[in-house]
Amino acid sequence: MVMRPIPTLIVSCVSLQLSRALRDYARTIPGKAQLFINSYAKALEVIPRQLCDNAGFDATDVLNKLRQKHALADGSGKYFGVDVNTGGVVNTFDAFVWEPALVKLNAIQSATEAACLILSVDETVRNPKSEAPDAAAMGAGRGMGRGGMRGGRGR
Repeated sequence: MVMRPIPTLIVSCVSLQLSRALRDYARTIPGKAQLFINSYAKALEVIPRQLCDNAGFDATDVLNKLRQKHALADGSGKYFGVDVNTGGVVNTFDAFVWEPALVKLNAIQSATEAACLILSVDETVRNPKSEAPDAAAMGAGRGMGRGGMRGGRGR
């Protein structure tokens, strides 16, 4: 949990602002890390996309409008979010569409931790030593338990 003073309410378009900032940051990083950061930024855009889908609007069209607004150099588009009433975009600050800051922070932090946990488990399961060509021969004969090759009835 983040332990610093923050406003009680935030405008509901924070995920798009985070996505934009991460995409800008990813352009400064070489190599595979850039792909990971871009994927995380794309994942943050799932929230407005799902809002559009649930409201029955074309999510691609609305997201393109939102990206245009959030890309404005003067920063005037940073408060724009999905307008579920019209299927367009709206200044969520002026429309009083706010959400609790702690809820948003905890949701993003929990989702990030869950993704990291899944990736660490995947990395643990994929042990490079077991993928070697001679690994199958080394493990032969194992897993037979204590009964081994005695030939009895499982005793």
